[in-house]
Amino acid sequence: MISSMTAFAREEYRGELGNMSWEIRSVNHRYLEAFLRLPEELRALEPNIRERLNNRLGRGKLDVSLKYKAGTSGDASLCINQRLVEQLIDVDQQLADMIELDPSMRSGDLLRWPGVLEEEERDYTPVKVQAMQLLETALDSLIDNRLREGERLGEIIGLRCDALASEVGRVRGLMPDVLESVRSRIKDRLNEVMEELDESRVEQEMVLLAQRLDVDEELDRLETHIEEVRRVLESDEPIGRRLDFLMQELNREANTLTSKSNSVDVTRSAVEMKVLIEQMREQVQNLE
Repeated sequence: MISSMTAFAREEYRGELGNMSWEIRSVNHRYLEAFLRLPEELRALEPNIRERLNNRLGRGKLDVSLKYKAGTSGDASLCINQRLVEQLIDVDQQLADMIELDPSMRSGDLLRWPGVLEEEERDYTPVKVQAMQLLETALDSLIDNRLREGERLGEIIGLRCDALASEVGRVRGLMPDVLESVRSRIKDRLNEVMEELDESRVEQEMVLLAQRLDVDEELDRLETHIEEVRRVLESDEPIGRRLDFLMQELNREANTLTSKSNSVDVTRSAVEMKVLIEQMREQVQNLE
């Protein structure tokens, strides 16, 4: 199926481990490029996250954000730095002996001292597992959104192909009259300046002129490229780069057709072709 590179996904978890949410924004890019924003306690997940992104996505510029707030069950326990407390009590006793006073330090004073109360190190393993599981869900959602958007873009490109093929057919139908009109105009001009015409010479010139004005080859290539675009749209593989190349080839043939045109109607059709090709190219830029 056709996949767009432009999409958004957000997934959230609320439970005993706390609250966390993933947000992934994807836009078109030549390669896969990811910018991650992670909470400090989960920054060790970055290599795993990049691996999953590389495995599941082909192209696109990604803005990936993880937010996390610990739950009450995950609050770290407090413990007393016993060694520091003993040192403080000892220093307080020494000071009291020096000035012949009773020790003045109380339990409240000790607890307020920096470093006496410490947080036990928390095990974030369950949180990391949950974060990676939620990432998979967010990637599923992102990919689904990219596929839906890609389907719409494919329909738009298909309609533009139909319109482009119609213009090619129109030009093909115009060419016999265009060539005959050019032939008549040249003969009329020659009649104005020459009393006697060398018919064989005139015919030779007509043949050369017809060759210069002949656009059958360009029209054939346009039709071939259009059919290739339609075939690629049915492919199950990433198609963005292939379609981008075909847009360049279509534009090349349309430009040649314009340069060879000797008719207002053909020129109008050639310009319309270029407009349609540019519209397709803009859509193709978003395809993976």
